[in-house]
Amino acid sequence: MTTTTPKSQTDRPDPAVIAAQNDAFRKVACLGIPPEAPIHGRMHVTRSLMAAGDGFMAEAVKATGAFDTFEPENDPDGWHDFGAVEIQGETVFWRIDLYEADSDFRYGAETPDNPATTMRLLTIMMARDW
Repeated sequence: MTTTTPKSQTDRPDPAVIAAQNDAFRKVACLGIPPEAPIHGRMHVTRSLMAAGDGFMAEAVKATGAFDTFEPENDPDGWHDFGAVEIQGETVFWRIDLYEADSDFRYGAETPDNPATTMRLLTIMMARDW
């Protein structure tokens, strides 16, 4: 029988490091502000967001990049990986998922605080699509 030892507190990824990387990725993906170090990832907008029109979509992307209202209620893990913005009276959600860099977005990141092995996927969507 094989037993696994639970991860210790020191083996856990640092939420502040992941939050900083997620913030840097959002800013480069949405606002074109380059990060200090490369952050790999892709941005995806849903069809319903595209259907809302170019102006709406551009405003949603810009608001996603500028979002900085993280509180324990909306960011319980401290990773800055989810947010909601209001655009023209509509709620828009954004979310960042972390994957292994070489997994074609199939496997979650084993070391999410290591930007060399982690690929981010930023999805921006209408809240009603959630």
